[in-house]
Amino acid sequence: MELVVALGVIVFKVALVIAILLLLPLPLTWLERKIAGHMQQRMGPMRVGWHGLLQPVADGIKLLTKEDHIPAEADRFLFKLAPILALAPPFVVFAAIPFGESVSVLGNEITLYISNLNVALLFVFAVIGLEVYGVIFGGWAANSKYAVLGSLRTCAQMISYEIPMGFAVIGVVMLAQSMSLLDIVRAQTDVWNVVYQPIGFFVFFVAGLAEAQRIPFDLAEAEGDLGAGFHTEYSGIRFALFMVSEYVVMVLVSVLTVILFFGGWKGVLIPLPPLLWFLLKVAFFVYLFMWFRFTFPRYRYDQLMAIGWKVLLPLSLANIIISGVVFS
Repeated sequence: MELVVALGVIVFKVALVIAILLLLPLPLTWLERKIAGHMQQRMGPMRVGWHGLLQPVADGIKLLTKEDHIPAEADRFLFKLAPILALAPPFVVFAAIPFGESVSVLGNEITLYISNLNVALLFVFAVIGLEVYGVIFGGWAANSKYAVLGSLRTCAQMISYEIPMGFAVIGVVMLAQSMSLLDIVRAQTDVWNVVYQPIGFFVFFVAGLAEAQRIPFDLAEAEGDLGAGFHTEYSGIRFALFMVSEYVVMVLVSVLTVILFFGGWKGVLIPLPPLLWFLLKVAFFVYLFMWFRFTFPRYRYDQLMAIGWKVLLPLSLANIIISGVVFS
């Protein structure tokens, strides 16, 4: 009986996480448009629902009912597979993400995570790296020069920024003496890692912007010179899957930033519930993603690659050396 209950709890957690991630783009697209509107001295969505609250629902209906167009010369199998490959890895990663320790429900302790892997950090980087295959397949299968250029840019960009991003967390692992995300948060009970690892945080967050392909690092799409990049030929629900993937990656980078450098669910001064502290911190970094989008211009491609290889990579290596000397 206990085994059945345990399996039921796991299935419920998985279903809840998937449902939340699938629905996240609805409030986030509305919020992003509102933030853009206020930064540009306009109102943003106002027509559909109170203050445009139903605009994301209208957009969802539009995408679900649009014609599912596949180019005549496209590789149909890979064309259909690509959005799934882009969406699946960010969802899988959340199986190893903790949102807190545990809560008591009807006298039973329920952990706020699906699994506690002792190599969770390694698992996260290994799985999220697979997302690039969806983008590459989507661009190549469409048989469009603009889509292919967008997918090739994405491949180079993600590989270039995954390296400093991975190096940036080595100092955190040194401090916690563990790759378990739970242990990393527990090690920040007194002092958050950002105090000891400011360079690591800077490199990780900037590389995270590039991994999420957000402005100023959205060279994979670059509407001005590539039409719409790797998803130029996509429409309807398949296009929506790529968009959901982008928002889930943005939230994932924000969650990892909070866990690795800002104490996870550990609060300061104000006695709020741990889960609320965690959500507030994540919301702050999601806001930063949106703020940067409407503040900074897009980099040229050579500038983007130079930042990754000539700035972030040396900084991440220097951070490893300094951390090794100071914390050994």
